[in-house]
Amino acid sequence: MSSIFKFIVPIVLILANLLQISFSSVVSTGDFNQDFFVTWAPSHVNTSADGRTRSLKLDQESGSGFASNHMFLFGQIDMQIKLVPGHSAGTVVAFYLTSDQPNRDEIDLEFLGNVSGQPYILQTNVFADGFDDREERIYLWFDPTKDFHTYSVLWNLHQIVFMADWIPIRVYRNHADKGVAYPRRQPMGIKISLWNGDNWATRGGKDKVDWSKGPFIASFRNYKIDACVWNGNPRFCRAESSTNWWNKQRYNTLTSTQRRWFKWVRLHHMIYDYCQDYKRFQNNLPKECLLPKY
Repeated sequence: MSSIFKFIVPIVLILANLLQISFSSVVSTGDFNQDFFVTWAPSHVNTSADGRTRSLKLDQESGSGFASNHMFLFGQIDMQIKLVPGHSAGTVVAFYLTSDQPNRDEIDLEFLGNVSGQPYILQTNVFADGFDDREERIYLWFDPTKDFHTYSVLWNLHQIVFMADWIPIRVYRNHADKGVAYPRRQPMGIKISLWNGDNWATRGGKDKVDWSKGPFIASFRNYKIDACVWNGNPRFCRAESSTNWWNKQRYNTLTSTQRRWFKWVRLHHMIYDYCQDYKRFQNNLPKECLLPKY
């Protein structure tokens, strides 16, 4: 009998681990009411009856925001966003992941409002172990106010890839083995907000919010959360499985096609790269600037 137990117990443990891994990953419901909660100014958050579309409002009274019910460690997050149209100077739409810890990790996409007729700026940033100063900025090659566009973050142990309509616009590679901080231990939640950033967002704060053009509205829909739900044990999120597809080898780096698009974005649409700002860093660029991106 004891020999049978010796055989059965390992199998049970293996099945339990596999079951926990399968439950650790989630594909979202697509219903904002199910997957998110309002964090700021409920009166400025409007959700469709079926929960599939949500808008945020900014006026002189308040901005607004919402956040995911779960924390995640690795995966891919997609969100379709239609940005504030017209004269949106000073406004900021933020779509980001954050651990909300003192030494927080954070993966940021911030859409900086503009004066009518000027292109929208998308600023990205990465916090790792509480340190940021890793801003990059691009002009979007389309009008993000006319229709919805998909913005994505792929985050795994090897790289963080920022994408706009599936085109990679930024890569932050894991060079922790070379002493570069990388978000790999802290689970992060998803946050979305619309707020007044006119002290810095548009031309360094020179263009303020024109409240006569408000209220300012940004809309969200068709999101997808395909990520590992944090359950207190990182090994389930780092395991390679059918659900944790982002851990498969082919997602360790950009494909050849993605590299071509990535180079195109940086050549034609990048307007600021902290790795080129020698004055800011007094000719002592951060270590990752000297290391490969893929």
